[in-house]
Amino acid sequence: MSIREKAYIAGVFEHPTRRADGISTAQLHAEVALGALADAGLSLKDVDGYFCGAEAPGLGGMTMAEYIGLTNLRHIDSTETGGSSYLLHVGHAAQAVAAGHCNVALVTLADRPVAAAAGVGLSGVDSSQRPDLQFTSMVPRAPVHAYAMVARRHMHEFGTTPEQLAWVRVAASHHAQHNPHAIRREVVSVDDVLASPLVSDPLRRLDCCVVSDGGGAVVVSRPEIARALARPRVKIIGAGSGVKHSNGGKIDLTYSAAVWSGPKAFEEAGVKPSDISYASLYDSFTITVIVQLEDLGFCKKGEGGKFVMDGNLISGIGRLPFNTDGGGLCNNHPGNKGGMTKIIEAVRQCRGEAHPAVQVKNHEIVLAHGTGGSLAGYHAAGTLILQAE
Repeated sequence: MSIREKAYIAGVFEHPTRRADGISTAQLHAEVALGALADAGLSLKDVDGYFCGAEAPGLGGMTMAEYIGLTNLRHIDSTETGGSSYLLHVGHAAQAVAAGHCNVALVTLADRPVAAAAGVGLSGVDSSQRPDLQFTSMVPRAPVHAYAMVARRHMHEFGTTPEQLAWVRVAASHHAQHNPHAIRREVVSVDDVLASPLVSDPLRRLDCCVVSDGGGAVVVSRPEIARALARPRVKIIGAGSGVKHSNGGKIDLTYSAAVWSGPKAFEEAGVKPSDISYASLYDSFTITVIVQLEDLGFCKKGEGGKFVMDGNLISGIGRLPFNTDGGGLCNNHPGNKGGMTKIIEAVRQCRGEAHPAVQVKNHEIVLAHGTGGSLAGYHAAGTLILQAE
């Protein structure tokens, strides 16, 4: 069953905090839920579907439904695929709405790894039980090491350069300067990126995303409900997901699961990559963006480095503005799961509500995409295509 135009995004909210001292994870979930519902003009009693990830405390969705006060639930989903979870949640919410399982679905993300000094792990995910751990425990497992391998392989196969990687951070910084909540608002140059300390060859400090507390929420509703609200209407016209395996180490590091999630979303939406005027792309590291641009069809495989050069991702300058809130590289990366904020900024762009300095002129059709897991191993991808009505 296609979800095209059968569900709308009625409300979004991004928590302004970047360090949640004195605020519990449950409270963050509640605050973003209320923020998104207020944005939509709806209330808790209107919600009959709820979606969250493993970072939700207690028994996940059940605990949070009681804490938030969701007393009319008919549908619940706690899919967990890391940073891509919330792209999948919105797609699943659209399917549930289209099938009549619920009328108004709420999706929340909230976590506080900075305040809790929890590092870069994922809350609620027990990595100690991973069946592959006995084979990988002797290898450094910090995310940057894995993505450095992806970057180095991309350079070897296609001639991608550190300067091209740097252009991704440059574009993000040009956008972050207009976001008062962004952690890193300073505009940087290619030379600045290349002069930053080497973290894991070839990735430097400014090739890496920030870590933050916070969160966000999305409200998905039936079309007739969205049309009755006093907000710009955003249709969900396509969604796709995919999973890539590490295959016991026999893995091609040059592509991601976006090669499956992207075509599914585009086919359902009935549009092409050339129809997209803005893209929210997962930017855990600069190489992540380059790989996704290729896999989603914005350029040919191996040409992502050339595609991002000379400000091609900067709003008002380039062909494909991306992450106009500053993204994970500069704005925030709540709970080390950046998919939620990719959806929120895509909705802002589609509504015409992004900051005036970065709002794209033609914002009818936009894309949001996220990955969860590691591009150097098994991971999942989620793609959404949205259209302004």
